Amino acid sequence: MASIRTCLPLPVVVLVGLTVGTAAAGGQERPLPDEGAFLQEARARLQTDDSLQRSYAYVETRLERKLDGDGRITEETVRVIESFPGLPGEEGRFERIVAVDGRPVPARDLAARDRERQEKVRQLAARLESQPAREETRQARDLDRQRARVSAAVDDIFRVYDVRMLGREPIDGHDTIAFSLTPRPRSDPRTREGRYMRRFAARAWVSESDHELVRVDAEAVETLSIGFGLLARIHKGTRLSFERRKINGEAWLPARSSYAGSARVGLIRTLRRQGVSEFSDYRKFSVDTAADYEIPRQVN
Repeated sequence: MASIRTCLPLPVVVLVGLTVGTAAAGGQERPLPDEGAFLQEARARLQTDDSLQRSYAYVETRLERKLDGDGRITEETVRVIESFPGLPGEEGRFERIVAVDGRPVPARDLAARDRERQEKVRQLAARLESQPAREETRQARDLDRQRARVSAAVDDIFRVYDVRMLGREPIDGHDTIAFSLTPRPRSDPRTREGRYMRRFAARAWVSESDHELVRVDAEAVETLSIGFGLLARIHKGTRLSFERRKINGEAWLPARSSYAGSARVGLIRTLRRQGVSEFSDYRKFSVDTAADYEIPRQVN
């Protein structure tokens, strides 16, 4: 069944993310950094979650709730998911659900899922062996296309939003600089992501030392139509939040994401949903060739 989470892709909201919260009343003893120079550094480091996580495997614990019209929970599901980087030249990641509502997925189901994946590995290895130049060219072209798409969406952040520095605020003992992002009334975005951004106001926190996005909170200030409203309408008031943490002292990676709100899917059905994802157990996972790909053991 469709959900708000699937209607609005995570990378879209992350790119909305150079938006920030109210600074704490104290903590302003030191002069704030130059706004223009700081934003230039932060802009250079903006990436989608997919690109940040490309070198890592991790575990996602995903809680999803269905609500009725009065906001009461009617159904709750918790899934534990192992997530691995995609194969070279492949969009998206490989996921295997290992537990649902505290019950482990049967070993035979995991084995079937793994066989499907290994068949894709075999097919890619065969293409690389039979047509190495063609396959490498295709992978390079796909990567360039993805980078161009992300770059264009980042450019749209600064077309769509009036970005204002608010102050310094600590998060988990780490100094951040807070910004507000307010949609400009007559902005002219060039990307689909930019057109989504126009419907969201946001607050964001950026690491003062690393210039990396630490947290972003966004709220729909207008209803967002997808597919001219025929596919879905994300309603005004829908809230989304993302948090990142520095992992092993080397990379800022997603730690938590959440959403709450309602959407009309199709022409008649309204879904009310809440969800939280927690990301843990990050470990390096390098995929240089199809032959190197191996699915680690199930996480207990």
